[in-house]
Amino acid sequence: MSEATATSDPQFLTVGEGDAERRIAFIIREAVSKDRSPTFVWLSGYRSDMSGTKAIELDRLAGELGLACIRLDYSGHGLSGGQFIDGTISRWLEEALAVILHTKPESIIVVGSSMGGWIALRLAQELAKLDAAPKLDGMVLIAPAPDFTSELIEPHLRKKDRVSLAERGYFEEKSEYSPEPNIYTRALLEDGRENRVLTGIIETGCPVHILQGMKDPDVPYSHAMKLIEHLPADDVVLTFIRDGDHRLSRPQDIERMLSAAKGLIH
Repeated sequence: MSEATATSDPQFLTVGEGDAERRIAFIIREAVSKDRSPTFVWLSGYRSDMSGTKAIELDRLAGELGLACIRLDYSGHGLSGGQFIDGTISRWLEEALAVILHTKPESIIVVGSSMGGWIALRLAQELAKLDAAPKLDGMVLIAPAPDFTSELIEPHLRKKDRVSLAERGYFEEKSEYSPEPNIYTRALLEDGRENRVLTGIIETGCPVHILQGMKDPDVPYSHAMKLIEHLPADDVVLTFIRDGDHRLSRPQDIERMLSAAKGLIH
């Protein structure tokens, strides 16, 4: 299979039942060989999708190395169905897990950006409970935002935000990355508390490489340091990027991400 034709068109998987049913879009790049090489799995951030720069570059690296790569859009994002306002960490985690179990890779290296880093950590916990799950070979977490709802949003809620949550079930906040405001729902905040990982030891069972910008306005670099305290059992590398922002999408940042991902292949 040539690199040019390795990435197929989007496929769709139905996740959930009844009113919670939604159509999840995902793209698989098939591996060139049938050896036991790991599959890259891309997990996007809040309001990001699988067509973003970092996702595309990870897919390109997989093509260069002859590896498989899985990307998906959470419900309410990109090509997937469902309403964004219905999204919660549990819901988006369920979708990521469903796509991975549906595609049946033998082993995976998960690359998660921002909220995708939180979902990656929860994914590790959920995979550990399953008998026939793929082996987790490693994680690259880019500006990871575990527990961001309770750690980074709730402590800074203004009075008008609390009123809006009580009266409308959500509040809006200006986005630095889109003309449309960010929307945070009461359901997202409540569900976030149920999915917290910074409450005890997180056992991923694999090497973890964290990339964190020190000029990140959304996730302070102290958050990455806090995360490391909860990963005492794992081989963890933390790379601070002194002039890095939240997105870490500059060419030099992309290179760091790709290098970190390649470094986890054995």
